Amino acid sequence: MSGTFTKLKNAYQLLKSIDFKMLAKLSEKVDLPQVMASVAKMDDNQLNGLMKMLTSRGSKKKLPPVDGDFYDISSRLNAEDRALQLKVRAFMEKEIQPIVNEYWLKAEFPFEIIPKFRELNICGVTYDGYGCPNRSYLMEGIIAMEMARVDASIATFFGVQSGLAMGAIYMLGSESQKDEWLPGMQQLNTIGAFGLTEPEVGSGAAGGLTTTAKREGDTWVLNGQKKWIGNATFADVIVIWARDVDDNQVKGFLLRKGTPGLSVEKMHDKMALRIVQNGLITMKDCRVAESDRLQRANSFRDTSRVLRMTRASVAWEAVGCARGAYENALAYTRTREQFGKPIASFQLIQGHLVEMLSNLTAMQTMVYRLSEIQDEGGLKDEHASLAKVFCTLRTRDVVRGAREVMGGNGILLEYNVARFVADAEAIYSYEGTKEINSLIVGRAITGFSAFV
Repeated sequence: MSGTFTKLKNAYQLLKSIDFKMLAKLSEKVDLPQVMASVAKMDDNQLNGLMKMLTSRGSKKKLPPVDGDFYDISSRLNAEDRALQLKVRAFMEKEIQPIVNEYWLKAEFPFEIIPKFRELNICGVTYDGYGCPNRSYLMEGIIAMEMARVDASIATFFGVQSGLAMGAIYMLGSESQKDEWLPGMQQLNTIGAFGLTEPEVGSGAAGGLTTTAKREGDTWVLNGQKKWIGNATFADVIVIWARDVDDNQVKGFLLRKGTPGLSVEKMHDKMALRIVQNGLITMKDCRVAESDRLQRANSFRDTSRVLRMTRASVAWEAVGCARGAYENALAYTRTREQFGKPIASFQLIQGHLVEMLSNLTAMQTMVYRLSEIQDEGGLKDEHASLAKVFCTLRTRDVVRGAREVMGGNGILLEYNVARFVADAEAIYSYEGTKEINSLIVGRAITGFSAFV
């Protein structure tokens, strides 16, 4: 009798707790007897899972930060370098991110950022003197990554100015040339470009330059063309590499803006790095004073010293490009919903994200060690070339994965992945193609040169 009373009491309490109006609305949407039968068949684990799901709906889940530095490479920096990294990141996110898609689409350069860029005081970051910061190569790499994480075009502009142009003068110029050019370039009052690639000569410049230099007394006469030269349309000085017709050696020259016989035509219709102002340079009997010849550049071996230094930075740029694509894609998957929940909760999406992160983390650890070798003074051509090959290949994989998880939205500029997909193709090719850099590494590991 007491058992029957207890059951009736429990039933009464149950009936009191039921909202019959809500139950009526629910019965219009689902088959209640079927739902009850299914729930009754659940074991304890299934019921606990169902209750957890029901009670968690509507509550705000705390998600981990969107951060592509999975192995916490930044923790290896000292406090001063970490502060500079965050300063560059803040600049890129505040000043560049809001305008980058507009300028990328128009294929124009945002000249208004140059005064703001100047305040960072990072041009010539690894050089000593001439107003330069004299920081580590690791810091130079970190800066390149932070820039490319937001936009690879701005990172390329900086790489040409601070690395190729200033680097050629710093490493191969006379003291008077350094005194004349480097302080202004460091402050971005003077813009530089680096003219090596030609219409018919790309990565094989070591043995095939067609631009010629002929000495006549105290002047040199330059003739030829250069193509794909970043910053060329507005540069104040262009480092031109030409073959001396008398000794067949490659030499460097400082070609000043406005030199008679010099013309620069902007290249149009690029699908990548559209903010970078690439120029086709034509030189017709350009006369350059002997005092404007890079005094310590006497063969392509000297040119290679500059390329070795900057090729390491390009590997870091590739990391930044991949990181930007990954972080934007990860953020997207956590807010984009399908079937009533974020697509980041789907197994296939998580598989893509982990594959992207794996490639990105491998790239980051590789370039970190590369910069350590550079700071130790042991960097060789093959070290930089291997990093350039690997990182640009893996960047292509990462940006493809980012595009994949975003579906159709991945090709729209507003979602901040399409640019990275396109720009990765340019990074893959410049500063030496995969094939040229592979031959450099191959020569080092086999002892045989496969160059033709």
